[in-house]
Amino acid sequence: QVQLVESGGGLVQAGGSLRLSCVASGSFFTISAMGWYRQAPGNQRELVAVITNDGSANYADSLKGRFTILRDNAKNTVDLQMTSLKPEDTAVYYCYADATVYTGDDYLNNNYWGQGTQITVSS
Repeated sequence: QVQLVESGGGLVQAGGSLRLSCVASGSFFTISAMGWYRQAPGNQRELVAVITNDGSANYADSLKGRFTILRDNAKNTVDLQMTSLKPEDTAVYYCYADATVYTGDDYLNNNYWGQGTQITVSS
C-alpha cells in the first residue's frame, strides 16, 4: 500500500555532492520514519540515515558530518544531501519508510522499500 520512488542517483566525481529524493505515496495512515539505506556488491544492506516524525535523525557513525537527511512530513518526502563523496560511497541507495497501513481488519506497522538508485563515485 506504500510506494517509494527515489530520484537523484548517478555518477559523481570524488569530493562532489549529490542530493537524493524519495516520495511516498499510496494508502497509509501514518509514516513514522523515513530514511536511506545502501548496499554495495557483496555487502549487506546498511543504515545511512533515518529521520522520525519529530525530526530526530540517526546516522551511521562513519557518515556523520558528510550526509544530511531532511524530511517534509506534509509532502511525505525525504531527501539525502551527500557531500564530500568518496569512492567507498558507491552503492545502491534504497529509500525506506516505516508506515502504518490498514489491511481490512487490522492496523499494521510495516517497513517499505524503494527500488533503489545507483550512486557511483569515481576517483
